[in-house]
Amino acid sequence: MVEKFLEYLASEKNFSKHTITAYQHDIEQFAAYLKYIYEIEKPEEANASMVRSWMASLMQEKVTARSVVRKASSLRTYYRFLIREGVITISPMGKVNTPKIPSRLPVFVTKNDADKLFRSIVFPDDYNGMRDRLILEMFYATGIRLSELITLKDADVNVYNLTIKVFGKRSKERIIPITPLLKGYIGAYRTEKNKLGLKNESFFVTEKGESLYEKQVYLIVKKYLGMVTTLQKKSPHVLRHSFATHILDNGADINTVKELLGHANLAATQVYTHNTLEKLKRVYKQSHPRG
Repeated sequence: MVEKFLEYLASEKNFSKHTITAYQHDIEQFAAYLKYIYEIEKPEEANASMVRSWMASLMQEKVTARSVVRKASSLRTYYRFLIREGVITISPMGKVNTPKIPSRLPVFVTKNDADKLFRSIVFPDDYNGMRDRLILEMFYATGIRLSELITLKDADVNVYNLTIKVFGKRSKERIIPITPLLKGYIGAYRTEKNKLGLKNESFFVTEKGESLYEKQVYLIVKKYLGMVTTLQKKSPHVLRHSFATHILDNGADINTVKELLGHANLAATQVYTHNTLEKLKRVYKQSHPRG
C-alpha cells in the first residue's frame, strides 16, 4: 500500500518529490521499527501504543521534537489514506499526542547588513558575477524559496508587467511584483546570457547553459552573506526571512506578506511579527515618559 500511497501524494495532493521522499522514509522507518520490535510486517497492523513507543524511541535517540512531529504527521496522512481505501476503519493516530515544538524565530540579516550586501560588495565583472548578484537580489526583493528560484523559467519573468510567476508548494502558482531596480538587473543578465548563447528555458543557468541545482545556489548565498554578517546560518531562507521581516517593519499588511510568501495560512506568517513587536517595545520604552 505504500507505493499506492506515494502515487496518491504525487497525483492527487501534488506534493513535491522532496516531500514524497520524506513521507516514504518516515513510513519505511516506522515499518522497520514494527518489524524489529513487534515482529509486525505491515504498518496497517499497528496500534496507538506502538506508535507512541516508536516516537519515544526517536526522542531517546535525540531526534528533535520538530522531526518527531513531522514523522507523526506522515503517519497520520498515511492512515487517513488507508481509511479512505477501506484497508482500516480507525486510525491509531487518534490516540497519539505529539511533543510540543519549541518556538523558533526566523533568522534574518539586519537592514544595515542587507545594504552592505548590495552596496558595498564588488561582484565579479563577468557572467557569473552578474548572475550571482541577481540571485541575491531576487531572494531579497521577492522572498521566494530556493526551490522556486531554481525552477523559475525564463517565460515566468515578465519585465513589462514587473512580475514573476512562481510555483510554490503543491505546485500552487502565485504572482510576485518586482521593482524597477530588479528589472534593470534582469535586463543586464538576460543580455549577457544571450550574448553567451546560453539556450535553456530555466531562468538561472550556469556559464555552460545548464540549470542550476540547489547546492550551487546555497553556496553562492552562503559565500556573499558571509561577507556582511556573522550569523551562523547563511542560506537562501535567511534572505526570505529578511524580506518578510523588513517589509513588515516598514508597515506592510500581514495578509499581503502571507500572499507574497505563498503561505497556506496566516499562522506561518505571524512568526515574523515577533521582530516587529520587539521593535515597538524598544521604541515605546525609549519614548514613553514612564518607560
